[in-house]
Amino acid sequence: MGLAERFYDALSVADHHTMGLMYAPTATFSDPVFPMLSGPEAALMWEMLLTRSRDFSVSYNVREDDSRAEIVWVARHRFGRNSRPVENRVRTEMTFQAGRIVRQVDRFGFWAWSRQALGLPGWLLGWTPLLQHKVQADAQQQLILFAESKFGRNGMPAAR
Repeated sequence: MGLAERFYDALSVADHHTMGLMYAPTATFSDPVFPMLSGPEAALMWEMLLTRSRDFSVSYNVREDDSRAEIVWVARHRFGRNSRPVENRVRTEMTFQAGRIVRQVDRFGFWAWSRQALGLPGWLLGWTPLLQHKVQADAQQQLILFAESKFGRNGMPAAR
């Protein structure tokens, strides 16, 4: 079993600890909501998302070799205060070195996601950079608050 398959197996059971250990300290992660995170920040993001998610499930298909992987996956969960059902279709590219993830890029349609997750504002404004930037800023603030709740005022964890 390859690294990406182990990562998504861990995701499927909400094992954020195992997922976090798979990132190299200098890894980078990006997606439409979190455009640039370090490896430790990505590990923290998964912990935040998985410990807060409701009715989470994932299905995935992995193609990988020793240095890279392409994954197509679908996450299903409930989002926000209104517990809106979301089905997010994601394409991921991972790059590996020394048995760890050094680069992960997740791509999904922000407008498709925002229509489900945010309701009417997502329908009306989800295609605009304005809403995407607001969601990114809110998500980054949530990650900072989550880090502070775990690590105190120092915030984000240090690289492992």
